[in-house]
Amino acid sequence: MSSEPPPPPPQPPTHQTSVGLLDTPRARDRSPSPLRGNVVPSPLPTRRTRTFSATVRASQGPVYKGVCKCFCRSKGHGFITPADGGPDIFLHISDVEGEYVPVEGDEVTYKMCSIPPKNEKLQAVEVVITHLAPGTKHETWSGHVISN
Repeated sequence: MSSEPPPPPPQPPTHQTSVGLLDTPRARDRSPSPLRGNVVPSPLPTRRTRTFSATVRASQGPVYKGVCKCFCRSKGHGFITPADGGPDIFLHISDVEGEYVPVEGDEVTYKMCSIPPKNEKLQAVEVVITHLAPGTKHETWSGHVISN
């Protein structure tokens, strides 16, 4: 038996980075987004995935008023600021009724439904645009743009 200590474990090779690209983390420049402060639920609850009982409960609930804070057609969701104050309400594209895509400043009416699995957050359903925001261009779901 030899009394030599075991060899040290192999270390990963260290390489010099070219021009220091990986030496320091780079801060990302981000544009200000109205969606940045809000948390989008995951998975996104859509009209199609909502249970029948949740749909019935929502349709029997009261109608609320609010203003569209933001809506992104390409992402398929946005947020509504309630008229009575409180936290912003999540809005999914499948819950928008009518022919126009909501834009910031549109007055809307909606009903509310809880978002599973914990049912702690709320989502706007049966959203109807009651007044188009003045001075903005509105798009129909078919892609036609009108000036208001």
